[in-house]
Amino acid sequence: MVSHKLNRSAFKAQTAADAADHARHYKNLSWQDRLRITAYLNSMAFNYPLEHPPAMDKTAFKAKDLNDLENL
Repeated sequence: MVSHKLNRSAFKAQTAADAADHARHYKNLSWQDRLRITAYLNSMAFNYPLEHPPAMDKTAFKAKDLNDLENL
């Protein structure tokens, strides 16, 4: 499995006022548009192709039966 590291050169520093102005713009978008933008920014930050995001490492999680949860 390929490990993707955060590309710290992909973004620029900004002031709090600039960040607040961006937040106002994104609040006016639909949740679908915000999700598309998030996927794009993640692909830029972690340097992977937008069409081929890395697969989730499913070995880090375990599924439990609901009956097991009742006995806790």
